[in-house]
Amino acid sequence: MSSAILTVKNIIKRFSGTVALKGVDMELYPNEILALVGENGAGKSTLMKILSGIYPYGSYEGELLLGGKVCKFQSPADSEDAGIAMIYQELNLELDLSVGENILLGRYPRSALGFIDWKKVHREARTALDMLGVDIDTKVTVRNLNPSMQQLVSIARALYRNPSILILDEPTSVLTEKEANSLMDILRGLKDKGISCIYISHKLDEIFALCDRTVVFRDGEKISEYTKSAGYGSSKVIEDMIGRHLDAMYPVRKANIGEEVLRVEHFRVAHPFAYGKSIIEDASFSLHKGEILGLSGLVGAGRSELVSAIFGALPKQAGKLYLEGKEVNINSPIEAIQHGLGFLSEDRKKNGFIWTMSIRENMTLVCLRDLVKGLFVDKRKEVQLAQEYFEKLSVKAPSLDTQITNLSGGNQQKVILAKWLMSDIKILMLDEPTRGIDVGTKSEIYKLMQELTDLGISIILISSEMPELLAMCDRLVVLGKGTVQCEMLHGEANEVNLMRAASGT
Repeated sequence: MSSAILTVKNIIKRFSGTVALKGVDMELYPNEILALVGENGAGKSTLMKILSGIYPYGSYEGELLLGGKVCKFQSPADSEDAGIAMIYQELNLELDLSVGENILLGRYPRSALGFIDWKKVHREARTALDMLGVDIDTKVTVRNLNPSMQQLVSIARALYRNPSILILDEPTSVLTEKEANSLMDILRGLKDKGISCIYISHKLDEIFALCDRTVVFRDGEKISEYTKSAGYGSSKVIEDMIGRHLDAMYPVRKANIGEEVLRVEHFRVAHPFAYGKSIIEDASFSLHKGEILGLSGLVGAGRSELVSAIFGALPKQAGKLYLEGKEVNINSPIEAIQHGLGFLSEDRKKNGFIWTMSIRENMTLVCLRDLVKGLFVDKRKEVQLAQEYFEKLSVKAPSLDTQITNLSGGNQQKVILAKWLMSDIKILMLDEPTRGIDVGTKSEIYKLMQELTDLGISIILISSEMPELLAMCDRLVVLGKGTVQCEMLHGEANEVNLMRAASGT
Protein backbone atom coordinates (compact mmCIF):
# COMPACT_ATOMS: atom_id res chain seq x y z
CA MET A 1 0.00 0.00 0.00
CA SER A 2 1.23 3.55 -0.72
CA SER A 3 2.40 5.95 1.98
CA ALA A 4 -0.27 7.29 4.31
CA ILE A 5 -1.71 10.70 3.58
CA LEU A 6 -2.60 11.05 7.27
CA THR A 7 -0.91 9.39 10.26
CA VAL A 8 -2.15 9.49 13.86
CA LYS A 9 0.64 8.52 16.29
CA ASN A 10 0.04 7.63 19.95
CA ILE A 11 -2.68 10.24 20.52
CA ILE A 12 -3.74 10.65 24.17
CA LYS A 13 -6.53 13.06 25.13
CA ARG A 14 -7.55 13.70 28.72
CA PHE A 15 -10.55 15.50 30.15
CA SER A 16 -11.15 16.08 33.86
CA GLY A 17 -11.58 12.63 35.35
CA THR A 18 -11.60 10.87 31.97
CA VAL A 19 -9.06 9.63 29.43
CA ALA A 20 -10.94 9.84 26.12
CA LEU A 21 -8.11 8.55 23.90
CA LYS A 22 -5.49 6.10 25.13
CA GLY A 23 -2.55 6.07 22.74
CA VAL A 24 -4.37 5.77 19.41
CA ASP A 25 -2.49 4.95 16.19
CA MET A 26 -4.21 5.12 12.81
CA GLU A 27 -3.47 5.77 9.13
CA LEU A 28 -5.47 7.07 6.18
CA TYR A 29 -4.24 6.30 2.68
CA PRO A 30 -4.72 8.13 -0.64
CA ASN A 31 -7.92 7.32 -2.53
CA GLU A 32 -9.35 5.50 0.49
CA ILE A 33 -12.65 5.63 2.35
CA LEU A 34 -11.87 4.62 5.93
CA ALA A 35 -14.70 3.70 8.32
CA LEU A 36 -14.37 4.55 11.99
CA VAL A 37 -16.85 2.70 14.21
CA GLY A 38 -17.46 2.25 17.91
CA GLU A 39 -20.00 2.84 20.62
CA ASN A 40 -20.92 6.37 21.67
CA GLY A 41 -18.12 7.52 23.94
CA ALA A 42 -15.52 5.28 22.28
CA GLY A 43 -13.40 8.31 21.30
CA LYS A 44 -14.24 8.68 17.59
CA SER A 45 -15.55 12.24 17.76
CA THR A 46 -12.74 13.28 20.13
CA LEU A 47 -10.14 12.17 17.59
CA MET A 48 -11.99 13.97 14.80
CA LYS A 49 -12.02 17.19 16.84
CA ILE A 50 -8.25 16.90 17.15
CA LEU A 51 -7.93 16.39 13.39
CA SER A 52 -10.20 19.36 12.70
CA GLY A 53 -8.33 21.71 15.07
CA ILE A 54 -11.12 22.13 17.63
CA TYR A 55 -8.81 20.61 20.24
CA PRO A 56 -5.56 22.50 19.49
CA TYR A 57 -2.02 21.21 19.50
CA GLY A 58 -0.82 21.10 23.09
CA SER A 59 -4.17 19.98 24.52
CA TYR A 60 -3.34 16.37 23.65
CA GLU A 61 -0.28 14.12 23.55
CA GLY A 62 1.05 12.47 20.40
CA GLU A 63 1.44 13.60 16.80
CA LEU A 64 -0.56 14.18 13.63
CA LEU A 65 1.25 13.91 10.32
CA LEU A 66 -0.01 15.01 6.91
CA GLY A 67 2.12 13.69 4.08
CA GLY A 68 4.81 12.86 6.62
CA LYS A 69 4.94 16.39 8.12
CA VAL A 70 3.91 17.06 11.73
CA CYS A 71 0.82 19.28 12.04
CA LYS A 72 0.26 21.65 14.96
CA PHE A 73 -3.26 22.94 14.37
CA GLN A 74 -4.30 25.75 16.68
CA SER A 75 -7.77 26.26 15.20
CA PRO A 76 -10.26 24.78 12.71
CA ALA A 77 -8.98 27.33 10.18
CA ASP A 78 -5.50 25.76 10.36
CA SER A 79 -6.95 22.30 9.70
CA GLU A 80 -9.05 23.60 6.84
CA ASP A 81 -6.07 25.36 5.28
CA ALA A 82 -4.20 22.05 5.42
CA GLY A 83 -6.94 20.43 3.32
CA ILE A 84 -9.12 18.78 5.98
CA ALA A 85 -12.87 19.40 5.86
CA MET A 86 -15.13 18.22 8.68
CA ILE A 87 -18.86 17.54 8.54
CA TYR A 88 -20.18 17.23 12.07
CA GLN A 89 -23.03 15.08 13.34
CA GLU A 90 -24.47 18.11 15.13
CA LEU A 91 -24.84 20.67 12.36
CA ASN A 92 -22.84 23.88 12.80
CA LEU A 93 -24.65 26.11 10.32
CA GLU A 94 -25.56 29.77 10.80
CA LEU A 95 -29.32 29.34 10.93
CA ASP A 96 -30.23 32.96 10.19
CA LEU A 97 -28.06 33.21 7.08
CA SER A 98 -29.09 31.99 3.65
CA VAL A 99 -28.02 28.70 2.10
CA GLY A 100 -25.59 30.50 -0.20
CA GLU A 101 -24.08 32.53 2.63
CA ASN A 102 -23.52 29.35 4.66
CA ILE A 103 -21.86 27.44 1.82
CA LEU A 104 -19.35 30.22 1.08
CA LEU A 105 -19.03 31.44 4.68
CA GLY A 106 -15.62 33.06 5.17
CA ARG A 107 -14.86 32.83 1.45
CA TYR A 108 -17.16 35.39 -0.10
CA PRO A 109 -16.01 36.62 -3.54
CA ARG A 110 -15.46 40.36 -3.86
CA SER A 111 -16.09 42.84 -6.63
CA ALA A 112 -13.42 45.22 -7.94
CA LEU A 113 -14.63 47.78 -5.37
CA GLY A 114 -14.27 45.33 -2.50
CA PHE A 115 -17.96 44.59 -1.99
CA ILE A 116 -19.32 41.06 -1.72
CA ASP A 117 -20.39 39.76 -5.13
CA TRP A 118 -23.74 38.27 -4.11
CA LYS A 119 -24.59 37.00 -7.57
CA LYS A 120 -21.37 35.01 -7.62
CA VAL A 121 -22.02 33.78 -4.05
CA HIS A 122 -25.32 32.21 -5.07
CA ARG A 123 -23.97 30.99 -8.41
CA GLU A 124 -21.09 29.13 -6.74
CA ALA A 125 -23.36 27.84 -3.98
CA ARG A 126 -25.64 26.47 -6.69
CA THR A 127 -22.67 24.66 -8.25
CA ALA A 128 -21.77 23.10 -4.87
CA LEU A 129 -25.34 21.89 -4.36
CA ASP A 130 -25.47 20.51 -7.90
CA MET A 131 -22.55 18.23 -6.93
CA LEU A 132 -24.97 16.61 -4.47
CA GLY A 133 -27.82 16.51 -6.96
CA VAL A 134 -30.17 18.49 -4.69
CA ASP A 135 -32.45 21.38 -5.56
CA ILE A 136 -32.39 23.87 -2.67
CA ASP A 137 -32.94 27.59 -3.17
CA THR A 138 -29.64 29.25 -2.23
CA LYS A 139 -31.48 32.37 -1.00
CA VAL A 140 -33.64 30.52 1.55
CA THR A 141 -32.74 31.05 5.21
CA VAL A 142 -31.22 27.84 6.63
CA ARG A 143 -33.49 27.96 9.69
CA ASN A 144 -36.43 27.27 7.38
CA LEU A 145 -34.98 23.99 6.10
CA ASN A 146 -35.68 20.61 7.65
CA PRO A 147 -32.74 18.69 9.21
CA SER A 148 -32.04 16.58 6.11
CA MET A 149 -31.77 19.65 3.90
CA GLN A 150 -29.54 21.37 6.47
CA GLN A 151 -27.25 18.34 6.42
CA LEU A 152 -26.94 18.56 2.63
CA VAL A 153 -26.06 22.26 2.92
CA SER A 154 -23.34 21.36 5.43
CA ILE A 155 -21.92 18.75 3.07
CA ALA A 156 -22.02 21.19 0.14
CA ARG A 157 -20.09 23.74 2.23
CA ALA A 158 -17.35 21.19 2.92
CA LEU A 159 -17.07 20.18 -0.74
CA TYR A 160 -16.86 23.82 -1.84
CA ARG A 161 -13.57 24.09 0.05
CA ASN A 162 -12.05 21.41 -2.21
CA PRO A 163 -10.48 19.32 0.57
CA SER A 164 -7.93 16.52 0.20
CA ILE A 165 -9.36 14.79 3.29
CA LEU A 166 -13.08 14.77 4.05
CA ILE A 167 -14.28 13.69 7.51
CA LEU A 168 -17.96 12.83 7.87
CA ASP A 169 -19.51 12.16 11.29
CA GLU A 170 -22.86 10.35 10.93
CA PRO A 171 -23.57 12.15 7.61
CA THR A 172 -26.71 10.14 6.75
CA SER A 173 -28.40 10.22 10.18
CA VAL A 174 -31.02 12.73 8.96
CA LEU A 175 -31.04 11.77 5.26
CA THR A 176 -33.60 9.69 3.43
CA GLU A 177 -32.47 6.40 1.89
CA LYS A 178 -32.39 8.01 -1.54
CA GLU A 179 -30.32 10.96 -0.27
CA ALA A 180 -27.97 8.58 1.57
CA ASN A 181 -27.40 6.50 -1.56
CA SER A 182 -26.77 9.67 -3.54
CA LEU A 183 -24.22 10.83 -0.97
CA MET A 184 -22.39 7.50 -1.11
CA ASP A 185 -22.22 7.75 -4.90
CA ILE A 186 -20.72 11.23 -4.50
CA LEU A 187 -18.12 9.94 -2.04
CA ARG A 188 -17.13 7.18 -4.46
CA GLY A 189 -16.68 9.84 -7.13
CA LEU A 190 -14.58 12.00 -4.79
CA LYS A 191 -12.41 8.98 -4.01
CA ASP A 192 -11.79 8.50 -7.74
CA LYS A 193 -10.72 12.17 -7.88
CA GLY A 194 -8.11 11.65 -5.17
CA ILE A 195 -10.01 12.76 -2.05
CA SER A 196 -9.63 10.47 0.96
CA CYS A 197 -12.50 10.15 3.44
CA ILE A 198 -12.96 9.18 7.07
CA TYR A 199 -16.52 7.96 7.45
CA ILE A 200 -18.04 7.64 10.95
CA SER A 201 -21.36 5.83 11.11
CA HIS A 202 -23.38 3.41 13.21
CA LYS A 203 -25.04 2.09 10.05
CA LEU A 204 -22.94 -0.97 9.30
CA ASP A 205 -24.75 -1.71 6.03
CA GLU A 206 -23.51 1.65 4.71
CA ILE A 207 -19.97 0.92 5.88
CA PHE A 208 -19.84 -2.51 4.24
CA ALA A 209 -21.16 -1.05 0.98
CA LEU A 210 -18.91 2.02 0.90
CA CYS A 211 -15.69 1.72 2.89
CA ASP A 212 -12.38 0.12 1.95
CA ARG A 213 -11.21 -0.41 5.51
CA THR A 214 -12.82 -0.34 8.97
CA VAL A 215 -11.17 0.62 12.26
CA VAL A 216 -12.99 -0.27 15.48
CA PHE A 217 -12.68 1.89 18.62
CA ARG A 218 -13.71 0.91 22.15
CA ASP A 219 -13.18 2.91 25.35
CA GLY A 220 -10.69 5.26 23.73
CA GLU A 221 -8.54 2.55 22.13
CA LYS A 222 -8.16 1.08 18.67
CA ILE A 223 -9.39 -2.50 19.05
CA SER A 224 -9.29 -3.99 15.56
CA GLU A 225 -9.02 -3.29 11.85
CA TYR A 226 -10.66 -4.98 8.87
CA THR A 227 -10.22 -4.59 5.11
CA LYS A 228 -13.03 -4.94 2.62
CA SER A 229 -10.94 -7.17 0.38
CA ALA A 230 -10.47 -9.69 3.21
CA GLY A 231 -14.19 -9.80 3.92
CA TYR A 232 -15.80 -9.43 7.33
CA GLY A 233 -19.28 -9.47 8.85
CA SER A 234 -21.36 -7.33 11.16
CA SER A 235 -21.33 -9.82 14.05
CA LYS A 236 -17.57 -9.61 14.55
CA VAL A 237 -17.52 -5.81 14.22
CA ILE A 238 -20.35 -5.42 16.74
CA GLU A 239 -18.64 -7.74 19.21
CA ASP A 240 -15.43 -5.69 18.90
CA MET A 241 -17.40 -2.47 19.41
CA ILE A 242 -19.25 -3.49 22.56
CA GLY A 243 -16.76 -5.98 23.99
CA ARG A 244 -19.29 -8.76 24.32
CA HIS A 245 -21.46 -11.04 22.20
CA LEU A 246 -24.73 -9.42 21.12
CA ASP A 247 -27.34 -12.17 21.07
CA ALA A 248 -30.00 -10.16 19.29
CA MET A 249 -30.52 -6.54 18.36
CA TYR A 250 -34.28 -6.57 18.93
CA PRO A 251 -36.04 -8.22 21.89
CA VAL A 252 -38.85 -10.66 21.18
CA ARG A 253 -42.06 -8.64 21.52
CA LYS A 254 -44.45 -10.05 24.10
CA ALA A 255 -47.21 -7.55 23.64
CA ASN A 256 -50.05 -7.41 26.17
CA ILE A 257 -52.23 -4.77 24.55
CA GLY A 258 -55.14 -3.38 26.54
CA GLU A 259 -57.80 -0.73 26.19
CA GLU A 260 -57.53 2.51 24.22
CA VAL A 261 -55.57 5.20 26.07
CA LEU A 262 -55.23 7.86 23.36
CA ARG A 263 -57.35 8.86 20.38
CA VAL A 264 -56.46 11.59 17.90
CA GLU A 265 -59.33 12.81 15.73
CA HIS A 266 -58.98 14.98 12.63
CA PHE A 267 -55.82 16.81 13.67
CA ARG A 268 -54.63 19.62 11.43
CA VAL A 269 -51.19 21.12 12.08
CA ALA A 270 -49.62 24.19 10.47
CA HIS A 271 -46.55 23.79 8.31
CA PRO A 272 -43.50 24.91 10.35
CA PHE A 273 -41.99 27.12 7.63
CA ALA A 274 -44.56 27.46 4.83
CA TYR A 275 -46.93 30.23 5.90
CA GLY A 276 -50.59 29.52 5.29
CA LYS A 277 -50.10 25.78 4.65
CA SER A 278 -50.76 22.73 6.80
CA ILE A 279 -48.23 19.90 7.02
CA ILE A 280 -50.95 17.68 8.55
CA GLU A 281 -54.38 18.21 6.96
CA ASP A 282 -56.47 15.51 8.63
CA ALA A 283 -54.95 12.78 10.79
CA SER A 284 -56.78 10.32 13.05
CA PHE A 285 -55.46 7.29 14.93
CA SER A 286 -55.62 5.55 18.30
CA LEU A 287 -53.12 4.10 20.78
CA HIS A 288 -53.74 1.26 23.25
CA LYS A 289 -52.29 0.41 26.64
CA GLY A 290 -48.98 -1.47 26.41
CA GLU A 291 -48.78 -0.94 22.63
CA ILE A 292 -45.89 0.32 20.53
CA LEU A 293 -47.43 2.27 17.66
CA GLY A 294 -45.11 3.21 14.81
CA LEU A 295 -45.49 6.43 12.84
CA SER A 296 -44.01 5.87 9.40
CA GLY A 297 -43.71 8.19 6.41
CA LEU A 298 -41.24 10.01 4.20
CA VAL A 299 -39.23 13.01 5.39
CA GLY A 300 -41.62 15.97 5.40
CA ALA A 301 -44.72 13.84 5.99
CA GLY A 302 -45.35 15.64 9.29
CA ARG A 303 -44.62 12.86 11.77
CA SER A 304 -42.64 15.07 14.17
CA GLU A 305 -45.07 17.95 13.81
CA LEU A 306 -48.04 15.69 14.61
CA VAL A 307 -46.59 14.36 17.87
CA SER A 308 -45.36 17.86 18.79
CA ALA A 309 -48.94 19.12 18.42
CA ILE A 310 -50.25 16.24 20.55
CA PHE A 311 -47.69 17.20 23.22
CA GLY A 312 -48.65 20.89 23.02
CA ALA A 313 -45.25 21.99 21.72
CA LEU A 314 -46.87 23.09 18.44
CA PRO A 315 -50.37 24.57 18.16
CA LYS A 316 -52.97 22.49 16.35
CA GLN A 317 -55.28 24.20 13.88
CA ALA A 318 -58.10 21.73 14.38
CA GLY A 319 -58.87 18.35 15.89
CA LYS A 320 -59.74 16.62 19.15
CA LEU A 321 -57.66 14.62 21.61
CA TYR A 322 -59.02 11.94 23.94
CA LEU A 323 -57.17 10.35 26.86
CA GLU A 324 -58.77 7.22 28.31
CA GLY A 325 -62.03 8.15 26.61
CA LYS A 326 -62.20 11.75 27.88
CA GLU A 327 -61.62 14.76 25.65
CA VAL A 328 -58.73 16.93 26.82
CA ASN A 329 -57.24 20.20 25.65
CA ILE A 330 -53.44 20.24 25.73
CA ASN A 331 -51.97 23.62 24.83
CA SER A 332 -48.49 23.33 26.32
CA PRO A 333 -45.91 20.71 27.28
CA ILE A 334 -46.64 21.40 30.96
CA GLU A 335 -50.28 20.39 30.42
CA ALA A 336 -49.16 17.31 28.49
CA ILE A 337 -46.89 16.24 31.37
CA GLN A 338 -49.75 16.74 33.82
CA HIS A 339 -51.82 14.34 31.72
CA GLY A 340 -49.07 11.69 31.77
CA LEU A 341 -47.45 12.31 28.37
CA GLY A 342 -43.71 12.29 27.74
CA PHE A 343 -41.90 13.33 24.55
CA LEU A 344 -38.33 12.61 23.49
CA SER A 345 -37.81 15.00 20.58
CA GLU A 346 -35.91 14.41 17.35
CA ASP A 347 -33.36 17.15 18.07
CA ARG A 348 -31.96 16.33 21.51
CA LYS A 349 -29.47 19.23 21.38
CA LYS A 350 -32.20 21.79 20.78
CA ASN A 351 -35.12 20.43 22.79
CA GLY A 352 -33.89 17.48 24.84
CA PHE A 353 -31.74 18.95 27.59
CA ILE A 354 -30.36 22.15 29.12
CA TRP A 355 -26.74 22.67 28.09
CA THR A 356 -25.58 24.44 31.26
CA MET A 357 -26.87 21.74 33.62
CA SER A 358 -25.37 18.52 34.94
CA ILE A 359 -26.62 14.96 34.41
CA ARG A 360 -28.46 15.05 37.75
CA GLU A 361 -30.13 18.39 37.07
CA ASN A 362 -31.28 17.32 33.61
CA MET A 363 -32.59 13.98 34.86
CA THR A 364 -34.80 15.49 37.55
CA LEU A 365 -36.24 18.41 35.58
CA VAL A 366 -39.67 16.90 34.96
CA CYS A 367 -40.20 15.49 38.47
CA LEU A 368 -38.66 18.44 40.34
CA ARG A 369 -41.98 19.35 42.02
CA ASP A 370 -42.05 15.93 43.67
CA LEU A 371 -38.62 16.51 45.19
CA VAL A 372 -39.45 19.77 46.98
CA LYS A 373 -39.15 19.73 50.75
CA GLY A 374 -40.50 22.94 52.23
CA LEU A 375 -39.19 25.75 50.07
CA PHE A 376 -36.23 23.87 48.63
CA VAL A 377 -35.41 20.81 46.58
CA ASP A 378 -34.50 17.83 48.76
CA LYS A 379 -30.95 17.36 47.45
CA ARG A 380 -30.44 13.99 49.09
CA LYS A 381 -33.63 12.60 47.57
CA GLU A 382 -32.75 14.10 44.17
CA VAL A 383 -29.29 12.50 44.17
CA GLN A 384 -30.71 9.16 45.29
CA LEU A 385 -33.30 9.13 42.49
CA ALA A 386 -30.84 10.29 39.82
CA GLN A 387 -28.26 7.72 40.93
CA GLU A 388 -30.85 4.95 40.57
CA TYR A 389 -31.49 5.77 36.91
CA PHE A 390 -27.82 6.60 36.26
CA GLU A 391 -27.02 2.99 37.17
CA LYS A 392 -30.16 1.45 35.66
CA LEU A 393 -29.46 2.96 32.22
CA SER A 394 -25.67 2.44 32.49
CA VAL A 395 -24.81 6.08 31.76
CA LYS A 396 -21.08 6.34 31.04
CA ALA A 397 -19.81 9.39 32.94
CA PRO A 398 -17.50 10.13 35.89
CA SER A 399 -20.40 11.24 38.13
CA LEU A 400 -23.92 12.67 38.30
CA ASP A 401 -22.42 16.17 38.42
CA THR A 402 -20.76 15.81 35.01
CA GLN A 403 -22.00 18.44 32.55
CA ILE A 404 -24.33 16.82 30.03
CA THR A 405 -22.44 18.48 27.16
CA ASN A 406 -19.41 16.34 28.05
CA LEU A 407 -21.32 13.14 27.26
CA SER A 408 -21.51 11.26 23.98
CA GLY A 409 -24.78 11.38 22.02
CA GLY A 410 -25.88 7.95 23.23
CA ASN A 411 -25.33 8.83 26.88
CA GLN A 412 -27.13 12.15 26.45
CA GLN A 413 -30.07 10.17 25.06
CA LYS A 414 -30.05 7.93 28.15
CA VAL A 415 -30.20 10.99 30.41
CA ILE A 416 -33.19 12.36 28.47
CA LEU A 417 -34.95 8.99 28.70
CA ALA A 418 -34.29 8.93 32.46
CA LYS A 419 -35.99 12.33 32.75
CA TRP A 420 -39.24 10.85 31.45
CA LEU A 421 -38.96 7.54 33.27
CA MET A 422 -38.74 9.41 36.58
CA SER A 423 -42.11 11.05 35.94
CA ASP A 424 -45.48 9.34 36.14
CA ILE A 425 -46.02 8.87 32.40
CA LYS A 426 -48.68 6.77 30.72
CA ILE A 427 -47.69 7.55 27.13
CA LEU A 428 -44.15 8.09 25.83
CA MET A 429 -43.60 9.54 22.36
CA LEU A 430 -40.16 8.76 20.92
CA ASP A 431 -39.03 10.71 17.86
CA GLU A 432 -35.96 9.06 16.27
CA PRO A 433 -34.71 7.76 19.66
CA THR A 434 -31.80 5.79 18.17
CA ARG A 435 -30.55 8.31 15.61
CA GLY A 436 -26.77 8.58 15.85
CA ILE A 437 -26.69 5.88 18.55
CA ASP A 438 -24.34 2.90 18.53
CA VAL A 439 -25.66 -0.65 18.22
CA GLY A 440 -25.05 -1.54 21.86
CA THR A 441 -27.05 1.44 23.13
CA LYS A 442 -29.74 0.79 20.53
CA SER A 443 -30.20 -2.71 21.90
CA GLU A 444 -30.48 -1.29 25.43
CA ILE A 445 -33.14 1.21 24.31
CA TYR A 446 -35.17 -1.52 22.58
CA LYS A 447 -35.10 -3.65 25.74
CA LEU A 448 -36.17 -0.64 27.79
CA MET A 449 -39.11 -0.05 25.44
CA GLN A 450 -40.17 -3.66 25.96
CA GLU A 451 -39.93 -3.24 29.74
CA LEU A 452 -42.03 -0.07 29.63
CA THR A 453 -44.84 -1.71 27.66
CA ASP A 454 -44.73 -4.65 30.08
CA LEU A 455 -45.58 -2.07 32.78
CA GLY A 456 -48.55 -0.86 30.73
CA ILE A 457 -46.93 2.29 29.31
CA SER A 458 -47.87 3.01 25.70
CA ILE A 459 -45.31 4.18 23.15
CA ILE A 460 -45.52 6.11 19.87
CA LEU A 461 -42.32 5.49 17.90
CA ILE A 462 -41.16 7.64 15.00
CA SER A 463 -38.21 6.23 13.09
CA SER A 464 -36.67 6.57 9.67
CA GLU A 465 -35.16 3.07 10.03
CA MET A 466 -37.71 0.62 8.67
CA PRO A 467 -36.12 -2.47 10.26
CA GLU A 468 -36.55 -0.75 13.61
CA LEU A 469 -40.24 -0.03 12.99
CA LEU A 470 -40.93 -3.50 11.65
CA ALA A 471 -39.21 -5.22 14.57
CA MET A 472 -40.53 -3.10 17.45
CA CYS A 473 -44.04 -1.97 16.52
CA ASP A 474 -47.30 -3.81 17.14
CA ARG A 475 -49.08 -1.58 14.65
CA LEU A 476 -47.99 1.04 12.13
CA VAL A 477 -49.67 4.22 10.95
CA VAL A 478 -48.35 5.57 7.66
CA LEU A 479 -48.49 9.32 7.07
CA GLY A 480 -48.38 10.93 3.64
CA LYS A 481 -49.86 13.89 1.80
CA GLY A 482 -51.06 15.40 5.06
CA THR A 483 -53.14 12.47 6.23
CA VAL A 484 -53.08 8.84 7.35
CA GLN A 485 -52.54 6.70 4.28
CA CYS A 486 -53.11 3.36 5.99
CA GLU A 487 -52.68 1.27 9.13
CA MET A 488 -50.92 -2.09 9.27
CA LEU A 489 -50.56 -4.72 11.96
CA HIS A 490 -47.11 -6.07 12.82
CA GLY A 491 -47.45 -9.18 10.65
CA GLU A 492 -48.83 -7.28 7.64
CA ALA A 493 -46.09 -4.68 7.25
CA ASN A 494 -42.90 -4.94 5.22
CA GLU A 495 -40.54 -2.40 3.69
CA VAL A 496 -42.20 -2.55 0.28
CA ASN A 497 -45.78 -1.87 1.34
CA LEU A 498 -44.66 0.76 3.83
CA MET A 499 -42.83 2.66 1.08
CA ARG A 500 -45.76 2.32 -1.29
CA ALA A 501 -48.16 3.64 1.32
CA ALA A 502 -45.86 6.53 2.28
CA SER A 503 -45.39 7.61 -1.34
CA GLY A 504 -49.07 7.15 -2.21
CA THR A 505 -48.44 4.58 -4.95
